[in-house]
Amino acid sequence: MGLDAPRVITPRIDVRVPVLALGRYAGARRHAIVAAKDRGRTDLNTPLARAMALGVHRLLEWGLLDLPLTIVPAPTRRWAARRRGGDPVTRIATLATAGHPHITVVRALRMTALARDSAGLGSAARERNVAGRVLLTSRRVPADGDVLLVDDIVTTGATARESVRVLQTAGARVSAVLALAAA
Repeated sequence: MGLDAPRVITPRIDVRVPVLALGRYAGARRHAIVAAKDRGRTDLNTPLARAMALGVHRLLEWGLLDLPLTIVPAPTRRWAARRRGGDPVTRIATLATAGHPHITVVRALRMTALARDSAGLGSAARERNVAGRVLLTSRRVPADGDVLLVDDIVTTGATARESVRVLQTAGARVSAVLALAAA
């Protein structure tokens, strides 16, 4: 799965902040994400977290992000998190930033029960599926300091855009989106 540097991607839906991915959703990267997310392979959290940590480090090094930094995992549906034994993106982000005194992971977003699984949906359907269905669950999202939204896969950008909108409405300064993979 290689430790790729983040690359700017252009999702079909304008997220309104830079969107970066660590690689394509293919090959070993795809297999690792699917296994960690849907097959309970918690042993893959560490290498995926290592990749995310490198990505965050590079974004800081390049000046796209500043410290202090709040990382907000993209929202997940509660039933999906229960089925997966928790939220894998949050676990990966927490591992990626463990021990860094100026980076905090905050689970600030959740998806409503009305949002359905987006697999197989096109851009417009994905956008309709998440519109108004991402909710703020934490008041700990700072109005000062950078916020980085992280996700496992960016497909159309619909979830990222709605998440960024909700965070910005709450006063957060969302600087970018970082995904492990781009589909």
